[in-house]
Formats: sequence, structure tokens, C-alpha cells
Amino acid sequence: MEGCSSATVLLPCILLFSVLLNCKVAAAGDIIGSNQILRDNGSTIVSSGAHFELGFVTVGSSANRYVGIWYKKIAEKTIVWIANREAPLNTSSNLLRLNSNGNLVILNASDDVVWSSNSTASVNNPVVQLLDSGNLVIRDESEKDNYLWQSFDNLGDTQLPGAKLGWNFETGLERYLTSWKSLDDPSPGQYTDHIDRNGFPQLMTRKGSAIASRAGPWNGIRFSGTPNLNPNKIYTYGIVSNDKELYYHYEAVNSSVYTRRVLNPFGQKQRWVWVENTQIWQVYHSGPIDDCDHYRVCGAYGSCNIDKSPVCTCFNGFQPKDKKGWDAADWSSGCARKENLSCVNGEGFVKHSGLKLPDTQRSWFDKNMSLGECEKVCLSNCSCTAYANTDVRGSGSGCLLWFNELIDIREEKENGQVLYIRMAASELAKKGRSKVWFVWIPILMTVTMMCVCLWVIRNKKRNKKKKQTEGITNPYFENGGSIEMGAEDLELPLFDFTTLANATNGFSKYSMLGEGGFGPVYKGMLDDGKEIAVKRLSKDSRQGLKEFKNEVSCIARLQHRNLVKLLGCSVQEGERILVYEYMPNKSLDSFIFDKMKGYTLDWPTRYNMINGIARGLLYLHQDSRLRIIHRDLKASNVLLDLEMNPKISDFGTARICGETETGSNTTRVVGTYGYMSPEYATDGIFSVKSDVYSFGVLVLETVNGKRNKNFAHLDHNLNLLGHAWRTYIDGNVLDLVDEVIEDLSPEHQYEVFRAIQIGLLCVQQYPADRPTMATVVLMLTSELPLPQPKQPGFFIERNVHEGDSSSCSSNYCSVTAIAPR
Repeated sequence: MEGCSSATVLLPCILLFSVLLNCKVAAAGDIIGSNQILRDNGSTIVSSGAHFELGFVTVGSSANRYVGIWYKKIAEKTIVWIANREAPLNTSSNLLRLNSNGNLVILNASDDVVWSSNSTASVNNPVVQLLDSGNLVIRDESEKDNYLWQSFDNLGDTQLPGAKLGWNFETGLERYLTSWKSLDDPSPGQYTDHIDRNGFPQLMTRKGSAIASRAGPWNGIRFSGTPNLNPNKIYTYGIVSNDKELYYHYEAVNSSVYTRRVLNPFGQKQRWVWVENTQIWQVYHSGPIDDCDHYRVCGAYGSCNIDKSPVCTCFNGFQPKDKKGWDAADWSSGCARKENLSCVNGEGFVKHSGLKLPDTQRSWFDKNMSLGECEKVCLSNCSCTAYANTDVRGSGSGCLLWFNELIDIREEKENGQVLYIRMAASELAKKGRSKVWFVWIPILMTVTMMCVCLWVIRNKKRNKKKKQTEGITNPYFENGGSIEMGAEDLELPLFDFTTLANATNGFSKYSMLGEGGFGPVYKGMLDDGKEIAVKRLSKDSRQGLKEFKNEVSCIARLQHRNLVKLLGCSVQEGERILVYEYMPNKSLDSFIFDKMKGYTLDWPTRYNMINGIARGLLYLHQDSRLRIIHRDLKASNVLLDLEMNPKISDFGTARICGETETGSNTTRVVGTYGYMSPEYATDGIFSVKSDVYSFGVLVLETVNGKRNKNFAHLDHNLNLLGHAWRTYIDGNVLDLVDEVIEDLSPEHQYEVFRAIQIGLLCVQQYPADRPTMATVVLMLTSELPLPQPKQPGFFIERNVHEGDSSSCSSNYCSVTAIAPR
């Protein structure tokens, strides 16, 4: 009896020991065998070189559990791949193992399979291995290079060195990136990044089924739309194209330097590099970089240049399809030929250099043709609209033909390509006649310039002393009168031109912060180490001379914590230069319209910015020695200091009114569409209420994170003001809040509601209905009941190009001179 009792106790122990022998727990190593499991208890496997680690993990603030791969040696857990991104686990009683079919599976606490590798191949002794490349593979234990399944064939949002982005024609497999839904949710988001092979292959990003941005076709060196993608010492890259495969790949030059290519939740493709010295991830390359990178911003036969205003122009021989829309900065309708093609003798091609090639969907190509042969083939086909080389290396090779409208073109300062556009015979004849003038005009200009130079040399010494003592007279004339500025008018220090040239490295392009309507702005450093911003008036800017004097006379007399400080100016060497305090965080638009930077702006920061801008405007309108109407208040004219305090800048278009005046009218309307009040844009009537309207637009943009002009929504074609008004009358005001602003407390929700209502009060149709800035500041800083707003001015619904929600530009057109209606 006693022996039986001992056997009864011993038998379960033997069985348990047997089970443990046959079902080992995976420990530190890089392999999970067929008889091993990986539990959700902190157990992991590590690649042989300790570069990558695999295990159960959480993402961001979410409590969900996932099987993921991350960098082993980086303290900040950076996840590069997730298995069950569509099937998160909500407990920690989970495990990962190979099943009897050789598939890698994830089991939840109920032993249900929530994810499987779904490999159809089978082997006798399968193992799972985490490679030093970050690739997770299933293979036969005895065959190291024969993968039955691999994570590199099932990409998430990250492409690691060695991973292929593209097609395997033999199996039909397409490898592409899919963004996360949000930074805390790795489930598939809206964006995909893939090689499109419908025509000449090109790299593009889609939002759902619509094209969001396009890097363009591979030209032998880089993708046509990525001029900044250059050979470097961090990674090599290229395209492999043959009968079996078509893919983009890259390799790290030094395996100890970590780099990854990520498609983020907002549709941006980012190249990250780990900087060991600073222990941070650094963005090495990113795209889209500006609005010209958004798909078909300028429509058909339109070319985008972010440095021009407006950013979209038609090619020579083309004109806007919708002139009214084009003048209102809606370029989505594109351009049309002035003279239609008729496929008759005399048609030919016009060469355009420095371009991102048009969309190559439904194009035709032959990599073995010469450019001359390419021209002949295109000319012989009446449907052919343009041609170019497929490969730009050396003298160029290959032939690429287009048969439809040319879409999604931008001008590239560097590394742009040559495109030959087909033109009607009559247009080519006009161009030929214009060439005659191109011969004579330089000759006439040379003679004229020689005469001018002689006159300048003769009078230089005589005028120099006069300029220093009596003031400086501009050698340009506007409306028949000269513009004079004496030293007594400046009321601020004068800088030596040489000092400013040295501070900006000779006004180097590498010191340039940006370029406005009247000239470039440079970052500089004085001899004492003080950082400055130097605004240099373009010499060929006729408008800018008046604005220069206007800006000096306005801002030199103003002192307020929410206005940018003017430190001095220079009027030597025929230059007109303004020197400002340097704002390290640049302008407000670079934050609120950038999804990644937008995450750094929580609601209290945004609300502080709104209050600061309001106080700055109140000072201009009421509290300063002068009554000043800014006339061009917009996000790009609000600069941010180191503590993110807003400072209103750019007073070139401002107007000084008398103490009892609150407005005036003009035949020369200046400002920016999207911010201009209705009465100013249409009738040239401006007042302090015009600035109030601009402030209201800025408030709504700061809350929403999108521009008013060309605002896009899936449910309607209203601009931002219209959308804000709709959410307000529907009682869904919080739907307007930027998606990157998370976890609003009840107090912050109340502030958001008031800010939106104040914004709507400021953008009402009629000036008399809008509050003054004194009232606005009171409303922002108190809990007084707010009046109900009326419908906004410029409450419009636009026609958006069918099927392409990305066709609208989020650029603004800076207006310099239009006649009021």
C-alpha cells in the first residue's frame, strides 16, 4: 500500500519531466527549434552578432502585446518588424512556436492561433532563426540559405539593409511598406510605398488607392524625384531589374552603423541613421519635403517650383485650363495647349531641363535605344506627347515615351532631368522668331549697361558723401517718384555691409534660411558670437524698395515681446538689408503643418501661441506709438524663439494709420490668399478688422494643423473655414482638432472649444461683426460668455480633381498687385 502511494506521487513527476525534456523553452540564442517555445515572460532570441532581438513587446502607450523585432544594442526600443500587427494580444499568457507543419505561430492564452507564417513548404527539421540583418527566417536545420519563409518577404513599415522593395515575377510576390495606423498602433495604416510597374517602373506612395506622392522612375543614379539622394558613406542603393525580379534595395557600408528606411503614419518616407556619439536617431533623408512633392499639385502640363510665387506655372506654349481658379491659387485643373497637336509636318520638340520626370504610368520604354532614335519613334506616333532618356549616366541612353498628359512635374535645382515636349508647328515657329530677339537683346543690354556703368563711376564719389549726410536716394523709381531715406528716418543702428557679408559667409546659399517675395533671408553670426537673421532685398525687386523703407519705419519704433526685434540695417553698396534677432525654431508653419513636428506642440503650447499672436496684434492696433495694420499675417510670418514664444514678423506690407484711423483702401492689394479678408481681396478695403480676419484663420489652422487654402476632407470640398463652420453648427467642434493632439483634459477641451469659437468670430463675413483684438485678448484670457458667430467669409466649396484627394496644393499664392473688383 505504501509502495503504491509512492508510485502514485512519482508518476506525474516523471510525466512532467518528460514533457519538459521534449518542449524546451527558447533561451538566449538566435534559433527556435521545432521542440522549443518562446513565452511572453521576457524570453527572447538574439541574432548571433547581437544586432537584433525578437520577443513579445508593447508599442507606445498601448497595453497590447505583439511579437516584434528591435535593435538589441539601442536602449530606446526601436521596433523594425511586427508579426501580429493585425491581431494584437491583450494578455501576457502568450507563446511563439513552430507547429507540426513547420509554420511559425503565435498562440494566445486560450491556445488559439492568432497569427501564422502560413508557409506552404515543409521540411523534416524546420528551425526559426533571427539573422544579423534583422530578417526572421524559417529554414531546414541543415540548409542555412534555403528559406521557406522570411520576414523580409512580409515587410511592415520598415525596410532594413538587404530587404527588397518590389516584385518577384516568378512567384508573383510583391514586397511593399505599409505605414502604422498611428505611433501607438502598428496595425496597417493608410499609406503604402511600392514599386509601380504599370509602364516604366517608378517608386510611389499611395494613400488608400490614390497616389499621394511619387519619387518617380529610376534613372540609373537615383529616382527622378529625389534629387537629394546622392552616393554617400553610410549606405549604397540601387535597382535590380531583370526577367525574374524588379526591386529597390540598399546595403549599409558599415554594418555597425544602423540605418533604416521607414514609411511613417503620415505618409513620409524617412531615412534614419543611428548616431552613436549622441545616442539618437537622426533623419538623414525625408520625403515628401514640400508641397511640390504632393502628387499632381499643378495638374497636367504644369510645373511646380517651391521657390516661386505662385509655385505652379504652365510650360511655354501652354495656358491655364481654369484661369479663374489658377489666379485663386487652385492649380489642380492644370494647363492646356495654346495650339493643339494635329500630327502634321513641322511638329517637333522643345527641350526642358532640370525636371522631375512626369508620371510614367502607361508609358513605353526601350533601354537600348539612343535619344535620336527615341525622337524619331515619338514623332512617328501621333499620340506621343514627350520623350526622355531612361538612364542619365554618361551621355544618356534608353528611350521613354509618354502618350497621355504630362502630370506631376516639378523643377529641380540640382540633378533634374531633360524632357522633350512635343509642340505644334505654329508654336515652334513662334519660338524661332523669339530666338532672333534673344540675339539682339543681349547686345542692346550690354551697350546700355556700359553706359550706365560709366555714369555710375562718374557719380559714385560725388553721391557717396551726400548719401551718408543727407540720406540715400534709391536709383529705382515707382510711379514716377523717387524713394528717399535719410539716416534720421532709420532710428536704429547701421551695420557695415562687410560685417554682414562676413557674418553670412558671403551670403552663402548654405546660410540661407528661406526666400520671401522681396529677397532671401540668411542666418549669420557676428564677431561677438551673436546669431542674427539677415534679410537682403533683391536688387531687381521694384516693389521691395518701398516695402524696405516701410518695414524700417514701422518696426524700428516698435518694442513688444510678441514682435520680432529689428537690430539694425545696412544701406551701403547699393544694398537694402535688414538685420533681425535670430529665431532658432523658424516659423509657425514649419510646425503646425508638419505632422512629425506637430507632435511636439501639445495644446497648452498652441494656446500660448494663439495668445501671444493676439497680444502682438493688439499692440500694433492699439498700444504702440503708431497704429499699424499688418496686412499679411500668416503662419509663415510668425516666428518662434527658443521657448516657442510667437513673434510677428515681416512688416514690408504694413500700413501706418493715424491715431483715429482704423483703415483705408488701396488699388494695390498685397497679402496671401487664404488669409485675406473678403473686403480686402475683392475691394481693396483694409482695416484692423482685416488683420482680425487673418488672425481667425491662423487660430483655426493652429487648432487643426492644416492650411485653410486647399484644405481637403473626404466628406466635402469645403475649405478649412467651411469645415470649421460645419463642425460648429453640427456640434462636433472637437472633430476639428489636429489628430496629433492627444489626451485633451476637460480643461483643455474647454479652451479648444473657445479658441475655435473665437476663430469663427474673427472670420465672419462682415468687418463690423468681427471683434477687435482688444476684445479677442479679453475672450482668450477670461471665461466671459462668447457671442454666436455668423457664417465665415470666403465660405467656399471647391471643385477637386475627381478621384485624387491629393491634387490640391497646400501652398499659398503671395499676391503682389491685383486690381480690385
